Amino acid sequence: MAERKRRKIGGGTGGGHRSQPLRSGLSLLPSLFTVGNIFCAYYSVMSTLNGKWDHAALAIGVGYILDGLDGRVARLTGTSTEFGAQLDSLADVLTFGIAPAILAFAWGVNLMNGVKDPVASALMANPIEQHVRSAGWLMTFGFVICGALRLARFNVQAQKPVDSSSKRYFVGLPIPAGAGLLASIVHFWKEPILTPGGSMLWCLLIGLTAFLMISTVRYNNFKELGIVSRRPRVALVAAAMTIALIFKYSEQMLLLLAVIYVSSGPVAKLLQMVRKLPLPATRSREPGAMEPRREP
Repeated sequence: MAERKRRKIGGGTGGGHRSQPLRSGLSLLPSLFTVGNIFCAYYSVMSTLNGKWDHAALAIGVGYILDGLDGRVARLTGTSTEFGAQLDSLADVLTFGIAPAILAFAWGVNLMNGVKDPVASALMANPIEQHVRSAGWLMTFGFVICGALRLARFNVQAQKPVDSSSKRYFVGLPIPAGAGLLASIVHFWKEPILTPGGSMLWCLLIGLTAFLMISTVRYNNFKELGIVSRRPRVALVAAAMTIALIFKYSEQMLLLLAVIYVSSGPVAKLLQMVRKLPLPATRSREPGAMEPRREP
């Protein structure tokens, strides 16, 4: 009996040693997706510097997919670590903060007088264009700062006890969604903005997106909808149709999805404020009821 116990213990120890490399190998998978996310940020910046606007926007979109996969892979393999979470936050600042900010400035502000060379465009700018360019600097930098603050707030909230409301909503626009909006607009129009008026409107949109990231407007995270568990066939068909439409009409579909999600938070907030407004008091009279007699 003692010999059988020793063999069982020895066999279990050997199995543990054999599973150790497998465990360490699985722990690298989420980090590989995160590294791919960082590469997308680098590729997007390099494409922007070379004037390949559509490539830069698509790189941000690929980073969006990789950012969603690294966390899911970590949870499926049971390899979630604090190191991976911090690396993921740094990757998000690069891919969804710095890369779209540089793309937004180069595509929508830096070439507004029609000169293709950015240096010559800056030298030939009139006073109005110089003010618009300064506004572009401020708005794109504010986009980066607000995105970093949004990620910091998310990391702090993740350390707190989870309640039912935090499972259903994000507080503030997620930074990948904000970057996705800017990238989808560039992917849709492709040609850069060449007028000061268009550049000013573009700066206002960047500032509004940055404000939504640090606001308290709630956005649905779709984790508690339960569509997949309740109606898996409907969810599968809907996902397949959406992917097919994105593959066929990527410019229109990506812009539509980004606009719907970004605007969903303010619209829901506005409807909630309207519901809380006091209704005007109305006196209802029953049919046939006599009006009160007035004194002369």
